[in-house]
Amino acid sequence: MQRREHWEGVYSSKATDQVSWYQEHADRSLRLIRDTGLPTSASIIDVGGGASTLVGDLLAGGYRDLTVLDLSAAALAASQGALGALADHVRWVEADITAAALPSAGFDIWHDRAVFHFLTDAHDRAAYLRTLRDAVKPGGHVIVATFAEDGPMRCSGLPVMRYGAESLRAEFGPAFSPVICAKEVHHTPSGAVQQFLYCHFRMTSP
Repeated sequence: MQRREHWEGVYSSKATDQVSWYQEHADRSLRLIRDTGLPTSASIIDVGGGASTLVGDLLAGGYRDLTVLDLSAAALAASQGALGALADHVRWVEADITAAALPSAGFDIWHDRAVFHFLTDAHDRAAYLRTLRDAVKPGGHVIVATFAEDGPMRCSGLPVMRYGAESLRAEFGPAFSPVICAKEVHHTPSGAVQQFLYCHFRMTSP
């Protein structure tokens, strides 16, 4: 099954607050975004954020230059429905991040919680990083959350990659300078416990 079909099936069959990665509020992501020190006029893209609550919290915090990208039209529609009229203040992009056409040097902050770890093929990871390097402004901020080394081996019926701070840094390469990496325990709606790794990088060169 292709990626798009898989995720359309997930979001068409489950409520957005029942998927395992659901957070009522993405507190750590919000804190890392604020810790960049950038003003609320900063351009932010949330990759795989179709059904995330992050965009709503960013809007509530005064951020207005927001883009949400997701592979699933159903996920994007759910987020738009939850925001109501506020959805008009967000750019919505339905695309596969490994093949997305994004504005070059278009973003100050790239945020991805729980997309990169699904890219188990090295060619897909390389395509993701090419898109990222082109889309983020020089000196821009990259915030990525993946399953940690002791996190799940599968999610939503798919195999995943698991990372420690060093292995994620190695995957991103020398163009990205680490600011901070930290683990977080995530409690799923079903009560399971998942270990996540959050890393904040600065892009030092395209």
